[in-house]
Amino acid sequence: MRLWSLHPRYLDPQGLLALWREALLARAVLAGRTRGYRHHPQLERFRCSPDPLAALDTYLFHVRQEGLRRGYRFHAHDPSPGDLVLTVTTGQLAYEREHLRRKLAARAPDWARRLPEGLPEPHPLFRVVEGAMEPWEGP
Repeated sequence: MRLWSLHPRYLDPQGLLALWREALLARAVLAGRTRGYRHHPQLERFRCSPDPLAALDTYLFHVRQEGLRRGYRFHAHDPSPGDLVLTVTTGQLAYEREHLRRKLAARAPDWARRLPEGLPEPHPLFRVVEGAMEPWEGP
């Protein structure tokens, strides 16, 4: 499961579709509707928010908006945006940019060239703060 902190516009079609499915799965986990993935580290930042489901709905809303912009029909869930804002560190965004660059270099080189050299724009749910890679990301 990968719930990107960077803006969904950077994802290739395969990555955007995967993000939509994985975010729906994450919502089901947080809502207690599935037993799998309950301890997945990507869910930590949502669990720490004041309202985890509202945060994930806002996350899904913006992923859906990007899908609609591209002509996709994401209908499995019709999220609404909330006013919650979570933080993401500069180190996390830099890590994700490089992680995505490696993935795209293998499957969609044209998309890899679209990634900025500096920090990418974050997903609209997130406000950028200075800091290292998030501890839940792993070693």
